[in-house]
Amino acid sequence: MWYLKLLLIIVFAIVLFQDFKNRLVYWFLYPIIGILAFTIQLYNIPLEIALLNLGFNISFVALILGVSFLYIKFRNLDFKNAIGLGDILFFVFISSTFSILSFLILFVFALLFSLILHFALNIKKEQETVPLAGYMSLFFGVIYAISFCNINTFLYSY
Repeated sequence: MWYLKLLLIIVFAIVLFQDFKNRLVYWFLYPIIGILAFTIQLYNIPLEIALLNLGFNISFVALILGVSFLYIKFRNLDFKNAIGLGDILFFVFISSTFSILSFLILFVFALLFSLILHFALNIKKEQETVPLAGYMSLFFGVIYAISFCNINTFLYSY
């Protein structure tokens, strides 16, 4: 299973590079992330529990996106400039990664990590957009790299 984790980390690195450099990521990388992460999860837990995790995680992502949409509408902002399609795809496909509680915690911390990293790297205010999928790819890539060293299945337990 180590080769799937390594491949997933490589795909995360490609997303980080493309999003940070060009603000454009090949769309097919997102389903690859979802498939690899779901396969790794299936290695650790039964299919029924993995599908239950996926359902709850996608519901959480839909709730986050729904609240974001309402906020954007309330502030009269342009939705296309507020969040990118790549970010939405990343949110949807990253929801196939971990158990419900682990995903909720890691997703929130990935968003906080992205905010802090963007403020730290964007001192000059050159870019108005945030490479959110890239920053979150870095975060989740590090999480999977740490799980390389740990045989325990702490990311999939409740």
